[in-house]
Amino acid sequence: MAILITDKSRVIVQGFTGKIATFHAEDMMSYGTNIVGGTTPGRGGETHLGKPVFDTVRDSVEQEGADASIIFVPGPFAADAIMEAAEAGIKFCVCITDGIPSQDMIRVKRYMRAFSKDSKMVLTGPNCAGSISPGKAMLGIMPSHIYKEGRVGVIGRSGTLGYEAAVQMADHGIGISSSIGIGGDPINGSGFKDHLQLFDKDPETDAILMIGEIGGSQEAKAAEWARDNCEKPVISYIAGLTAPKGRTMGHAGAIVSSSGESAAEKVEILRACGVSVAVRPSDIGTTVAEALKKA
Repeated sequence: MAILITDKSRVIVQGFTGKIATFHAEDMMSYGTNIVGGTTPGRGGETHLGKPVFDTVRDSVEQEGADASIIFVPGPFAADAIMEAAEAGIKFCVCITDGIPSQDMIRVKRYMRAFSKDSKMVLTGPNCAGSISPGKAMLGIMPSHIYKEGRVGVIGRSGTLGYEAAVQMADHGIGISSSIGIGGDPINGSGFKDHLQLFDKDPETDAILMIGEIGGSQEAKAAEWARDNCEKPVISYIAGLTAPKGRTMGHAGAIVSSSGESAAEKVEILRACGVSVAVRPSDIGTTVAEALKKA
């Protein structure tokens, strides 16, 4: 089983006819993702990569039954693209776009609060590598060939560390049910806890790996929820243990502004909550393998 995206997902690409979107749409289609079309305002009625182009997301939902979206719209317009997808009834949206102003994402978050729990769109990103359910579908820019089908759920802020984890687990014969990239910006659509809860309910996910980094409190809050609610083993790696204090590094969200946000403090909280922690990135695969043996 997989969470959020499967081979049944009907996907559209927002910003479909752009150069970057075209490149990755071809890659996703080659993987088997069911892309049913895309949007580029003003080019509705055209065909691109053999799929229909629509002026609006609502047109794609009404005419093709689209229920998932991936966004390659440039930063200044991406917030409007996210809200358009939510308003049109898209269930799962991946925003690849980097450089969306924080004020725009605050507006997006406020807008999405108006939707009921049942009708609210799940948003991952912005500034993420996307998500993949190996062997079923991919909504993202990751190298799909490194992902082995299996029963470990992955949630990560860093795309490249997610790739590293996938390779290491595959070397240990461990596969992935779904890998969800939540993005590295300080204001993102959904966090570790949101997807931890989904993986906890998935009968075909046996363990959950969280790949975090310095800055913010998402990892700690997710670990506290797991301690009280999750019976599946949770493993984590936190990037930034050697980061010089007070220096901004990596993602926009990797800014330590208060207590509990440094990598060392996060590791301490995670371990206190019963989470197995890999100290070095090279230890991720081994740590996951050991946690599965103990489960």
